[in-house]
Amino acid sequence: MAMPFSYSFRNLWTRRLTTVLTASGMALVVFVFTAILMLAQGLQKTLVETGSYDNVIVIRKGSASEVQSGVARDQASVVETSPEIAIGEDGQPLVAKETLVLITLPKRGTIKVSNVQIRGIGRASMALRRQVKLSAGRLPRSGSLEILSGKSIAERFQGGGIGERLRFGATEWTVVGIFDAGNTGFSSEVWADADQLMQAFRRPVYSSLIFRLTDPSAFEGVKTRIETDPRLTLEAKRETRYYEDQSQVMAKFLRILGISLTIIFSLGAIIGAMITMYTAVANRTSEIGTLRALGFRRSSILGTFLLESLLLGLVGGLTGVFFASFMQLITVSTMNFQTFSELAFSFTLTPRIVMEALSFALIMGFVGGVLPAFRASRLKIVDALRA
Repeated sequence: MAMPFSYSFRNLWTRRLTTVLTASGMALVVFVFTAILMLAQGLQKTLVETGSYDNVIVIRKGSASEVQSGVARDQASVVETSPEIAIGEDGQPLVAKETLVLITLPKRGTIKVSNVQIRGIGRASMALRRQVKLSAGRLPRSGSLEILSGKSIAERFQGGGIGERLRFGATEWTVVGIFDAGNTGFSSEVWADADQLMQAFRRPVYSSLIFRLTDPSAFEGVKTRIETDPRLTLEAKRETRYYEDQSQVMAKFLRILGISLTIIFSLGAIIGAMITMYTAVANRTSEIGTLRALGFRRSSILGTFLLESLLLGLVGGLTGVFFASFMQLITVSTMNFQTFSELAFSFTLTPRIVMEALSFALIMGFVGGVLPAFRASRLKIVDALRA
């Protein structure tokens, strides 16, 4: 004879205070677990969306990022003559030779400083980034000491707003425009004229070469030709793959940290669930005996108590995910371990994270309830009724 589902639910409702306290402990653990996964997902999403699938980035072989790369002018000239490069609306090839340097800037309202990426851009750089839109001001004049600030830089760093000035490379630069790149890494950059930036930092080489393919399926052929050309010491990657690689180290670190913390916190929640279920067994010994006398099998008793524990976990999981979902309203910043520069991004909740969080909550409920459930199912009828 099987026990009805409503029986387990009514027992939890009868013990409302204990149920709420136990589920709250599980909810806190699920909240931490979900928030860490959302943080890692937000970082990865921000960097992956920074790239475009039909764009190719060319850097020096063995370089982990643009900051570590160097592309000589003669090698850049060889690459930019590739026939697969798309032509823009102005009739010119969509290719840009860019330079990337790191500087430190003070944050607004504090004395703290952080690393910021300064990107030296070319004529086609804006056209190559469809996600970048000028939100205020104007574009800098070519060959001038005028710069564009990403939205995050303008909001968070001193000197990043329109009309303000930044000093780096022994040169003073004027911010003439703000661009919005959405939830991408470009919003955490400052853009200047590539040639002026190279002159200011006395850099004889570019950091990278970016171009758009006429046909995205031609990538493998272009990659092979660039990497096997004896005149070149370069490698080519799809821009999406390049930024995905940039996110892996930090995202992996966050996930390991999150799982480690969650496991530690979950021990307390599991113990709480176990105490709750043992107390339920102790308080309902006579009831268990009556059920057994009425013909309910041991497996039905076992399943009933396990179901109650799983319901506790599910309630805790749903509550934790609900409150964690509001973290999407928060924007945070951290250092990207690959480029050693600050990156602003938002928490991101996905269906996969929701499923992982709820599964984790159910596992906590199962582990916390399995021993009390076995104890309840093994009670002898006579002993239970006598109690």
